Amino acid sequence: MLAPSPRVQVVRQDSPNGGWMLALGQPDPRLSGYVRDYCGYFEKTPHPLRRRELSAPQVVLIIDFGPPLHLLDSRDGSLVARHTAGFVAGLHDTYSLTETPGTMSGLQVNFTPLGGRLFFGLPMDELAHRVVGLEDVMGSDGPLLREQLLGLPGWEARFDLLDRLIATRIQAARSVPEWVDWAVRRLVETGGRVEAGTLAEELGYSHKHVIARFREHVGVPPKLFSRICRFDGVIRQLKAGARPDWGSLALSLGYYDQAHFIREFRQFTGSSPGEFLRQRMADPSGMSGV
Repeated sequence: MLAPSPRVQVVRQDSPNGGWMLALGQPDPRLSGYVRDYCGYFEKTPHPLRRRELSAPQVVLIIDFGPPLHLLDSRDGSLVARHTAGFVAGLHDTYSLTETPGTMSGLQVNFTPLGGRLFFGLPMDELAHRVVGLEDVMGSDGPLLREQLLGLPGWEARFDLLDRLIATRIQAARSVPEWVDWAVRRLVETGGRVEAGTLAEELGYSHKHVIARFREHVGVPPKLFSRICRFDGVIRQLKAGARPDWGSLALSLGYYDQAHFIREFRQFTGSSPGEFLRQRMADPSGMSGV
């Protein structure tokens, strides 16, 4: 049996015009290599609200309690999709754009790339750079999971259910090669500061073989995964409240120079670092990168 669900941390902010709530939870420790965290959420605003959802070294499962999020084209803001039960987002090389109709409620599970591979039972390159409806990934099990979660009395019970379901599906899945697991952890732990060629040499495989297996089990080649890990390091520092000297931050995280850092930052966020930071300060809920 899995251990009891960890304590749930609830953060709220209310105002005359609405407010938001986050229920933050960690998975059972035995799932730590597969699930990064859980987040239940509710938000109400007086008008529709758009956000940029940023790349991170994770596969995201959104279970939508309603109304459903609108997924928009980041180039022109046009509606791309609206998935009633929820959706799954694989690794991306840029940001995604979402819009709420003024109210949203749901639950987010952030899988590690290999956790997503095992839980969904799909080659991750089928999900990379895509947002796919929950029913298209999980079949009838997706809407059923949504109804089960909605029927539970609180966030702790919901996270307990997710612990059990994820453990069951992962135990039944085909394992991922140990060297892929090792390579992914190495890139995450170093913040992406290992060159793809060096990684292949350390593993004793050809560069081509490493790229192919990464595409299958992670979704993207190791070079792009390294870039995502490095960018995630930037966002983690900003979420921790840092008001950094951008040049020093760039060098500390492995960028060649500040110009390299700014190019990468624009690729992943669509804006300059300064503009991004101003927008983030205007969104204190922390429910997105903006």
